[in-house]
Amino acid sequence: MKMSGLLSAVTLRDRRELPGLSGTARVDRHTESLLRRVSPGEIAVIDQIDLDRVTADGLIASGVAAVINASPSISGRFPNLGPAALISAGITLVDGIGDETLRRLRDGSRIRLHDGAVFLGDELVGRGVPQTEESVAEAMHHAKEGLANQLEAFSANTIEFMRRDRALLLDGVGVPDVRVPLRGHHVLVVAGGSDLAADLVALRRYIKEYHPVLVGVEGGADALWQAGHRPDLLVGDPAEISDDVLVSGADVVVPAFADGHAPGLHRVQDLGTGAVTFPASANPEDLALLLAHHHGASLIVTVGFQATLGEFLDRGRSSSNASTFLTRLKVGNLLVDGKAVAALYRSPVSAGAVLVLVGAVLIATFAALMVTSAGPAIIGYLERAVSSLVEFVQGWMA
Repeated sequence: MKMSGLLSAVTLRDRRELPGLSGTARVDRHTESLLRRVSPGEIAVIDQIDLDRVTADGLIASGVAAVINASPSISGRFPNLGPAALISAGITLVDGIGDETLRRLRDGSRIRLHDGAVFLGDELVGRGVPQTEESVAEAMHHAKEGLANQLEAFSANTIEFMRRDRALLLDGVGVPDVRVPLRGHHVLVVAGGSDLAADLVALRRYIKEYHPVLVGVEGGADALWQAGHRPDLLVGDPAEISDDVLVSGADVVVPAFADGHAPGLHRVQDLGTGAVTFPASANPEDLALLLAHHHGASLIVTVGFQATLGEFLDRGRSSSNASTFLTRLKVGNLLVDGKAVAALYRSPVSAGAVLVLVGAVLIATFAALMVTSAGPAIIGYLERAVSSLVEFVQGWMA
């Protein structure tokens, strides 16, 4: 009896629903690697200070139930956009669990979150700060005070980038040749930003009419592929592009260090396809713009790029921002945001208005026929034609 009672107590305890959110942990200090293997309903455990919007959008798209960050998602250096995006999507965010807790969590283990506490089974392994809309808004308010320091750092890095890569910016030294023809063509460059699927849908008419050269930058390449378009040119780290896209026949350009070493080149070679390297310190988005400009594109349309000051600073990488600033000055008036192009192609006349107009024309035509001597004969002819068409359809269906 005692043993039976003990077993019953254990069973009841196991069946008791513990408070909080439970799920499988996916642990990785490299968020890009984690995004490729996390599944819906799992809990992403990351270590990324100042969580940016692009990373947050990737976590949202993967369907994670919660995000645990070993570092502060908002450090206060600048107003980054990632935490607000996660909270708005209904994803639980716990900050600052620390490096020790991160080391104790194992990939694939079952964990539970409750009021910022992290449990591994029944054991409390760490505690962080649960973020809410209010706490994120307050942290963002204080982070705006750090903009002055960020802008100063940005100015210094802009000068350093210009000194280091002035030959590239001024004379195109180091820009590789590609097989796809760019001179005189429109070029659509898609990077791994937010709302890519919706933006590409909005640009369907533009793509169909102008047939622009399609350039996919890392995650943007897969977005093009998923939207039913085959990229003509791929730019960026091959580790951020799926195998299907890499072997689709597009030209591949891999960023490299100044000494020519390209860390991702081996992946392309392992797949049996070729690639060229682009030695520069600029980010992949800027390299794609410089490629298009150097090879004579007549217009460059961008999708998924940082368009506002908030998005620009959200990346939090001053050197990268410096290259973006100078690259856009270099490209100049060839550069057009994809949302602006989509807005120009949006029809100002609604379908309802078109139907009303057609109906009005038909009524006017019918009235004109009725007041003419030939009207009854024409109407009779139309009735016989419609009757014959109906009989033909009925006979064909039978």
